[in-house]
Amino acid sequence: MSLPDELKGKWKQHVGAAKIAWGKLTEDELLESQGQLEKLAGLVQERYAVTRDEADQQVKRFLDKTK
Repeated sequence: MSLPDELKGKWKQHVGAAKIAWGKLTEDELLESQGQLEKLAGLVQERYAVTRDEADQQVKRFLDKTK
């Protein structure tokens, strides 16, 4: 699963919001996850010790807010 095309082009603009949502993730990690929602969800899962389903839901909620 990758970011929708309209969000891919603006990912750098959304990194700040993602940093607020997931303060334990570094800006570099967020930038590196561009276009790779699985990677972003994996980072959330790892840093916050949540299930993969919960991490996927957090990423989905974040994307819904940024549309």
